[in-house]
Amino acid sequence: MATVNQISKKLYRKRKLNYSGTPLLKNRPYIKGVCVTVRITSPKKPNSAERKIVRVRIRSGRVLTASIPGQGHNLQKFSVVLVRGGRANDVPACRYKVVRGKYDFSVDESFERKKSRSKWGLKKNK
Repeated sequence: MATVNQISKKLYRKRKLNYSGTPLLKNRPYIKGVCVTVRITSPKKPNSAERKIVRVRIRSGRVLTASIPGQGHNLQKFSVVLVRGGRANDVPACRYKVVRGKYDFSVDESFERKKSRSKWGLKKNK
């Protein structure tokens, strides 16, 4: 309980602001951007692999780091991509993902996908 003195000086607790995991989206589901660099990073401590990431410049001029989902990609500098929210759990500062099959990012992967096809926009195999 705050004392009268604290209340008069407004030293009591203020309500916490809402935290956003994807602040650059500004409550939008997707945002369009242009690739600045495409590179490979290594994940955090217990894991070891090569994670493909891309730096994307959005319309506001800010640059964000997005991960490239799936296996294989055709992205390069100046490719236009669509970015959505979603962390790459073992890559630091990577809070966004690139959407496959939109603008310059192809759906084609280096193997034939049987499960979770709708996530990648693939047709059913006959």
